[in-house]
Amino acid sequence: MDERTRIELEAAAFRRLREHLMEKRPDVQNIDLMNLAGFCRNCLSRWYQEAANERGVEMTKEEGRAVFYGMPYEKWRAENQTDASDAKKAEFDEAFRQNVGGGAE
Repeated sequence: MDERTRIELEAAAFRRLREHLMEKRPDVQNIDLMNLAGFCRNCLSRWYQEAANERGVEMTKEEGRAVFYGMPYEKWRAENQTDASDAKKAEFDEAFRQNVGGGAE
């Protein structure tokens, strides 16, 4: 497989993952994704933003989130995020430390 085809396939898979998380399964909470998989929608938006910055495209964390979420992050949270139990929050803090580093946002 040539490099261009590989990149196009990877991009298509990313778009499909984004569509699945944002349109088909917005009910799946970021905290559950992080606790089970070690990444969430915010990680994907951060990776997008970091890739842009590495290529000389200036993009803030909030701009990256808006691109990934298709709307301002706070709007998505208001429409989709539910309250998490203290146990889930504690599990998240550990998952965040292991997978992202530092303390949770």
